[in-house]
Formats: sequence, C-alpha cells, structure tokens
Amino acid sequence: MRRTVNIILIQAFQDRMDSTMTVSKPSAASAGGNDNGASDSRGASVLVNAVDVLRCFTAEQPLQGVTEIAAQVGLHKSTVSRILATLEQEDLVERDLSSRRFKLGLGLIAVAGPLLADLDERRAAYPVLQELTERTGETSTFMVWNRGESVCVEQVPSRQQVKHTTPLGTRYNTAWSSSVQVFLANEGTEKVRAMLSAGQIQLPAATDENVEDYLVRLKQAASQGYATNYGETSLDEVGVAAPVFDHRGGLAGCVMVAAPRFRVSTDQLQALAEACRQAAAKITVRLGGQPAA
Repeated sequence: MRRTVNIILIQAFQDRMDSTMTVSKPSAASAGGNDNGASDSRGASVLVNAVDVLRCFTAEQPLQGVTEIAAQVGLHKSTVSRILATLEQEDLVERDLSSRRFKLGLGLIAVAGPLLADLDERRAAYPVLQELTERTGETSTFMVWNRGESVCVEQVPSRQQVKHTTPLGTRYNTAWSSSVQVFLANEGTEKVRAMLSAGQIQLPAATDENVEDYLVRLKQAASQGYATNYGETSLDEVGVAAPVFDHRGGLAGCVMVAAPRFRVSTDQLQALAEACRQAAAKITVRLGGQPAA
C-alpha cells in the first residue's frame, strides 16, 4: 500500500493539492515583494506533509485518528486535521462509521487505476535484474508460475564468457529447480503431494520417504525466503531463487540467479542467495507488496 500511495502522489497529488498550496502561499504584497522561492518552498512543504499523513495508513494499521497521525508525522493536531479535511474532500481518505477514525478512501483507487492496469511484473523486475547481474556477475532471470511449470519471462545475462542463460519461455518442472521450489513452497502440502504423485513435478525416485524429505525442504525454503539448487538438476549449474509478491500479497513470480557451478563455492552460494533475496524484495516493493520478513 505504501508503494502505491507514493506513486499515486507523484502522478496526481500535485493538481489535487493546488488549492491548499495556494492558501499557504503569501501574496507578493504582504511579503513586501516577489518571493517565489519562499512560496514554492512552503507549497512543497504542504505536499510533503500530506504525503506523510497518507503514509501513516498501512495494512497493519488501516484506521488512524488525528492524534495518532500527529504523533507519527510530528505535526500539530490542527494541521493534521486540516490536511485530512482536504484529503476527505477528494475521497482520498474517509471516516470509518463505527470508530470515526480515518482510513484510506476509494478515491485512491480511481487515481491509481490507470497505473495498476499498466503494472507489468516484467517492467518492474527488469531494472532490478540489471542491478543484480551487475552485483553478482551472473545471469538474473524473472520466473512466473504457469500450470505447474516455472517459466522464464525476463532475463539479464552475465557478461562473463562462461555463463548460464535461458531462452525466454523456457519451462521447468523438475522438483530440484530453485524456482520450482519457491513456487511449490507457496502451495499447500496436499497439492504438492498430488502434483508429485501425478508426475506433474518431476522428482526422481519419488518414494514416500523422498517426498517427505522434499516437503521439509520446501518448508525450509519458505522460512528462509529463498531456495537453492547446487548441481542437483545439472552437475554444471547452480541456481538460487527468491519469491516476489504483489500488492495483494500473492506470489507474483520469483527472481532466479543462475551460474556455472565451478564459479560458486558453498560459501559463495550463501552470498548469492542473499543478493537474490534482496532483489526479490526490491521488486516486491515496486509492485506495491510487502517483502517477506
């Protein structure tokens, strides 16, 4: 929600707050001359204060009172009250009927609609993948889940001569693939059992004992926020993957880093996994989501 609010304000808030800013600016006559610089500064401060007020509303604390907001943003209650009154006029906040406290209004949806309609996970992921490849020196990809398969939809290849790359559209359904592990870790246990039993997910020698061990591994991947594949699908390949969540908290995809195994020791694998997890968190924020703890 915080990310969405930030984008909304950048795109639409300037026009909506013009009237408030105009009231805040002194006239040239009262200031004793032309004082555009000071007026612009005061106008900007009104916008910044309004942004701070809106940032107080979170998924964990959707209802806020004037006193609570004033304490968080460091403004006088009368100032906060005036800002909320302006936001309420524009339907950007509204009063909860039972508590009489404020909450975000449906007007935000109207303002954010064009942005959300155009929100593309690939577009959000690409600059972060570029940073990740630059940081690690290895190939970074963005994967999505489609009918029991992990599909590569974006990629920034390594600049090194020896590297691991994947054509866009490549699909994976092997259980030990790091991206498949990330997606399955967010499925229910019984669904994973059914997929393994039906052969939809390929787990070599899928005995009951191996299935139980695999389910434990998925729980560990969910807990630590990433999954690894250290030469388990191919002796020459290492892969790490971390989940990306959207603004609804759903799994939007995952970031995966792939590298030749000879270049990644077990100690380096941990550093690679942490870089991947941080990149996934950045994309999650860009999509308006909350990174996993």
